[in-house]
Amino acid sequence: MKKSTLFFCTECGNEFSKWTGKCASCGAWNSMTEAPTADAAPASRMKNSKSGVHASHGTGAVAVSLSDISTAAEVRFQTGLGELDRVLGGGAVVGSLVLISGEPGIGKSTLLMQICRDIARFAKILYVSGEESLLQLKLRSQRLKVSALRLLAETQLTDVLTVTAQEKPDVLIIDSIQTMYSPELNSAPGSVAQVKQCSLELMNLAKSQGITIFIIGHVNKEGAIAGPKVLEHMVDCVLYFEGERHLVYRILRAEKNRFGSTQEIGVFEMSEDGLLEVPNPSERLLSGRPTHVPGTCVACVMEGTRPVLAEVQALVTPTTFGTPRRTVSGLDFNRAMLLLAVLEKRGGLFVGNQDAYLNVIGGLKLIEPGCDLPSILAVASSFKDKPILEGMVAFGEVGLTGEIRNVTCIQQRLAECFRLGFTQCIIPAQGTKNIPAPEGLQVYRARTVKDAIALALAP
Repeated sequence: MKKSTLFFCTECGNEFSKWTGKCASCGAWNSMTEAPTADAAPASRMKNSKSGVHASHGTGAVAVSLSDISTAAEVRFQTGLGELDRVLGGGAVVGSLVLISGEPGIGKSTLLMQICRDIARFAKILYVSGEESLLQLKLRSQRLKVSALRLLAETQLTDVLTVTAQEKPDVLIIDSIQTMYSPELNSAPGSVAQVKQCSLELMNLAKSQGITIFIIGHVNKEGAIAGPKVLEHMVDCVLYFEGERHLVYRILRAEKNRFGSTQEIGVFEMSEDGLLEVPNPSERLLSGRPTHVPGTCVACVMEGTRPVLAEVQALVTPTTFGTPRRTVSGLDFNRAMLLLAVLEKRGGLFVGNQDAYLNVIGGLKLIEPGCDLPSILAVASSFKDKPILEGMVAFGEVGLTGEIRNVTCIQQRLAECFRLGFTQCIIPAQGTKNIPAPEGLQVYRARTVKDAIALALAP
C-alpha cells in the first residue's frame, strides 16, 4: 500500500519515508516535517523531466555559444528606491526571481507596492495577492499614490499563470509564496511540497519569459524563511527586511545576490506615507545621542561600500545573583561574550561579577569586525563610570590576546567621521602608519585594548 505522507527536510527539501532526528542529506537536526505525498504528474508534463523543465513551458532546450550572447541590451532597471537599488547591486535584473522576507508587519508589502509607483512609468506590473482583497489593495495603493497597476486576488497558481500569460507583464509581484498552491498537489498551501512546486513554476516563468518576479516569503518563529531551504537556493536574490515593528527604521539586507554584493544595506524610515529612504543613515542613527554620559561609544563600520556610524551603548552593574546576566541587542551574542573575556583578561577590568547589557541604537545589527573596539570601550566606560572623550569615534578588530587589528577601508571611515563633525578617532596601529587623516581630525593609533581604554576615557 502506498504511503499517503512523506517526511521533508525544511533545510534542504529532501524527502524521506520515515522521520529521523538528523537529516541524512544536509545534517540538520530536528528539521523533518510530515506532509502529504504529491500525485504523479501527467505524462504530458513529464516529457522534459530530464531537463527539469515542464513541456508546457517550452518546446525543448537549445545550447547557445557564449560568443553569440549579446550584452548590449540593458539588463537592469531602476526601481525608484535608491536604497533598494543599492542592495540589489544597481537595480533589478530583467528575468530575475527576488525573494523578500521579514517579520509580519515590517513593511514588505508596502515596499513592493511603493516601487510600483515608479516602475509603472516604463513597465507593466501585475500584483498578485493571496492575503488581501482587491479593496484592501486599492486602499493601500491610494495611500501610497500608486495608480497604474494591474491587480489580481488569487491563490491558485495555475490561474495566476493563466492571467500572467494574458496580461504579459514586465514585472510580477507575488504576495505571498506561502499562500500559493498548485492543484496538482494534495498538500495544503504553505507546506514544503507546495512552496517548492510553486517556486519552481515561478522560476521557470521568470527565466523563459524574461519577467522580473518579486515574491514575499514569511518567516517562522526562529526568524528563518518559512518552507524548505531549497526556496532560497532557487531564487536569484534573497532580501531580509529587518527592524523592530515599534521603531521607525527598517534595514534591508541581502543574504544572497547572484547579480551583486551581499554586503550592502538599505535604510528606510516608516511613515504614514510609506517607506522613506534614508540616504545618510549615520546622521539619523546618531541623532539624539547623549553627551558626557558613561557607557556609550560611536562605532564606524562598513556596510558594503558605505561607511555607517552607529552608537553602541553598554550598561555594567554588579550582579545580585550567582551567575551574571548577559543581554545583547544588535551584536552577535557569542562575539560579545568573547569581547567581555578579553576585556577582563587583557584589559584588566574584572567584569566577571557584573551584569552586562549591550545595545546598538536604531535597530541596526553590526556584524563587521570593526565594531569590536567601540563595544569594548563602551563596556569599559560604563564599568569605570567615565564618559568617552567628547567627539571621539573608534573602530578596529580585537584579538584574543588583546591586540587591535587592522580593518578595511580606513580612509573612507576617517572621511565619514570627519564629515559628521567628529574631532578624535581611535584606529588600529597595525598597518595604518601611512594612511593620511583629514585635516582637523585627530587620529590616535592603539596597539592593545589597554592603550585604547587609556586614550578614550576622560581623566
